Amino acid sequence: MQKNKKMFDIQKIRQDFPILSQKIYGKPLIYLDNAATTQKPLCVIDKISELYKTQNANIHRGVHFLSAKATENHENARQSIAKFINAPSKDEIIFTRGTTESINLVAHCFAHRFEKGSEVIVSQMEHHSNIVPWQLVEQNFGWKIKVIPIDLEGNLILEEYEKLFSEKTKIVSITHISNVLGTINDVKKIIDIAHSKNVPVLIDGAQAIAHQKVDVQELDADFYAFSGHKVYAPTGIGVLYGKRKFLDDFQPYQGGGEMIESVSFEHTKFNVLPYKFEAGTPDFISSAAFETALNYLQNIGFEQIIKYEDDLLAYATQEMQKIPNLKIYGTAKQKCGVISFNVKGVHHFDLGTLLDKTGIAIRTGHHCAQPLVEFFGQSGMARISFAFYNTQEEIDIFIENLKKCLKILQ
Repeated sequence: MQKNKKMFDIQKIRQDFPILSQKIYGKPLIYLDNAATTQKPLCVIDKISELYKTQNANIHRGVHFLSAKATENHENARQSIAKFINAPSKDEIIFTRGTTESINLVAHCFAHRFEKGSEVIVSQMEHHSNIVPWQLVEQNFGWKIKVIPIDLEGNLILEEYEKLFSEKTKIVSITHISNVLGTINDVKKIIDIAHSKNVPVLIDGAQAIAHQKVDVQELDADFYAFSGHKVYAPTGIGVLYGKRKFLDDFQPYQGGGEMIESVSFEHTKFNVLPYKFEAGTPDFISSAAFETALNYLQNIGFEQIIKYEDDLLAYATQEMQKIPNLKIYGTAKQKCGVISFNVKGVHHFDLGTLLDKTGIAIRTGHHCAQPLVEFFGQSGMARISFAFYNTQEEIDIFIENLKKCLKILQ
């Protein structure tokens, strides 16, 4: 235990993130917008710089040293990501531009696989990235979207979920953790219910991947999507894990180079997994840096990260509940480090703008989850969200400045 305690040195960790040392409007930066994107440790930044300086060459296509080395890095990253989420094979790891593209890929493939009148089940708490792709399928292919309701605490009503299935249900697509409420959904139970009806499940893991240990085999997820930038890796790269039995049957999402085995003007033969879904030059620099980010997390240890972030959430919640007329949205028992809130008589945008002047970065608006925000009768909310480099002292400063801002705005 002492060894683990020594490993989690918050001051040393903060030194790994150079952006945290800067000042905003003369005030130390307090970054509480981690659900939108996480900051990058120096090892990731250095990895990107190193690769552009020493190993920048297109992969899979060259016989020269740089190309071979870049290819090796890219495929090693794929293997590391497969191991990170316990995927059975690296061939089931598809590189995409992020969670959004991963979900679009699955939606596109299912749309072309099933007939008009098919149904997809999503939930009330989905990010737009897990609503709009299915709406396009609904509009262009005649599908129907069914929605799992939630209660006022922010829990899915699973009894109602089971009632949504029919013989037309082709897939369930649902978030692991809500980016607004912080609710940690029981995705294992959700998957088990769907599988009992022979329906596959796609999990949007954008918010979960940095805050939970994900094991796709234990979950028995058919698809699991996540982004690099939410997990301390670069922007513009993401992952779709998919079971081979589905990926083998799917037709490619996009066409171009790399995803082909051979091309003539009469016929194209597509490449094997995972390459048939990776059209064009992949972001081989970011994939290697993605691996670096995951190694960094594993060196710290997920048990320590989860415990530390849970303590931050509990402390911030306790202190915010003392503020008059402040309402927190999302009070589920199983919750991650996100607090969305409003204060009576204060517009969330005004509050976020004033806090920014004190060096505190929060999020305001509908958080790309407009149906969920409107469910609570709001047009928008203020949101703070934690990473393991945040501190209790930062929460104290946030609370102090929040009270000052409210005196001005109320």
